[in-house]
Amino acid sequence: MGAVTRERTDAARNRAKILAAAEGIVAAHGVQGLQMADVAAAAGVGVGTLYRRFGDRSGLAYALIDRREREFQAAFIEGPPPLGPGAEPAARAKAFLRALADRTVEQLDLLLMAETASPLARFGGAYNAYHGHLSMLIGRLRPGADAHCLADALLAPLAAPLLAHRLGETGIERVKSALDDLLDGLAG
Repeated sequence: MGAVTRERTDAARNRAKILAAAEGIVAAHGVQGLQMADVAAAAGVGVGTLYRRFGDRSGLAYALIDRREREFQAAFIEGPPPLGPGAEPAARAKAFLRALADRTVEQLDLLLMAETASPLARFGGAYNAYHGHLSMLIGRLRPGADAHCLADALLAPLAAPLLAHRLGETGIERVKSALDDLLDGLAG
């Protein structure tokens, strides 16, 4: 029994070291610099450990995204207001879109890779969570509105490919301000 616990502890420690090393490499060299051998060397683990744990480079990239995604979702589901419960719907929606913009910029290279892996790659777990949350807030903000389509419209500017395209000419604060204006229009 002690051996199993020891393996789990070692595996968790290795995972943390691998993710920290990968985050450092992406921060320094972008997603293009995310090479399995380099990550293994930086983490002090064998390349085989990396492949067994994550499968390949894209599996490692998704693990990096997932780590930050879990923190973000916890913040808007159960964190303090205005992002979390307890604030008015308009304030929560603004805080959510602003935090999502920052979250997207923070991991833009990784999200670009993930969202362009296939034609519908963007739409899945995280997008569904964002869409459901924003639809709920819009429904409370403006009962009777088509919250489903309005949520898509508000999330569209935060798609990683569009945001990457816009950031060169438009700073993230300008994007956030435009989203605030759209929400103000919904609130009336």
